[in-house]
Amino acid sequence: MAIDFEKAVINDSSGFVLLSDYAPSIMQDIRYFSTYNFIGERINGYEQPCAILTVQAARAVQEICNELNVLGYRLKVFDAYRPATAVKQFVLWGIEDLDQRMKPFFYPDLEKQELFEKGYIAGQSSHSRGSTVDVTLLDMQTGKDIDMGSPFDYFSELSHPDCRAVSDEQYNNRMFLQKMMKKHGFAPLDCEWWHFTLENEPYPDTYFEFPVNTQVLKR
Repeated sequence: MAIDFEKAVINDSSGFVLLSDYAPSIMQDIRYFSTYNFIGERINGYEQPCAILTVQAARAVQEICNELNVLGYRLKVFDAYRPATAVKQFVLWGIEDLDQRMKPFFYPDLEKQELFEKGYIAGQSSHSRGSTVDVTLLDMQTGKDIDMGSPFDYFSELSHPDCRAVSDEQYNNRMFLQKMMKKHGFAPLDCEWWHFTLENEPYPDTYFEFPVNTQVLKR
C-alpha cells in the first residue's frame, strides 16, 4: 500500500498559541504525550503535555468553553496541533511495526491495514494544520467525563458520531457536543465523535512540524 507522507517542512509557529491562555477552564489530557494511546508510547514531537492551536481556533474554543461553563460543562481536549513528525510515526507504525500491544484497547476488531482503509490513520492529518481538536465533555457537578459510548481513539464504527448502536443518552451526548462545536464554526468528522476542524481554518493547505512545547511559541 502506498502512503503519501506529509511533505510539511514548515516550522513557523508565529500564528499559534497555547490553548490554555485563551481557554483557561479547559481540561487537558494530551494522550500522545503519554503512553496511553493506540501505539503505546509517547509520540514523536510531543515534548510537553500542552494543547497548541492557531489563534483563530483558540478563540473559537474559548467561546465554546465560556458557553459550556454556563451550562455546567467543561471542555476536555485530548489533542490539538499535531506535528507532521507524529503523523509519520503513526503511518510507519501502521505499515512496518508488528507491535499490537494496544490492540485490545483501541482497535480490537480491526487489523492495522484497516485503520488506513477506514480513515483512522492517514498520511496527512488536519491536526498538523493547527485548527483541529479532539475533545469531549466533562460534567462540572460530578467531575466525570460525559458518557459518549466509546473512548477517545477507539477505532470502530461504534465511534462514528451517528452510530445508533450506542444508547440514546450516549447518542444525545454526542449530538450536544457536535451542536456546540458546529455553532462556533467547527466541522465534525464522520468516523470520530471527538474530532472537529475549524471550517475557516487559516492554513487549509499548510502542514507544520514544530514540536509541541511552550518554548516554540513566539509571544
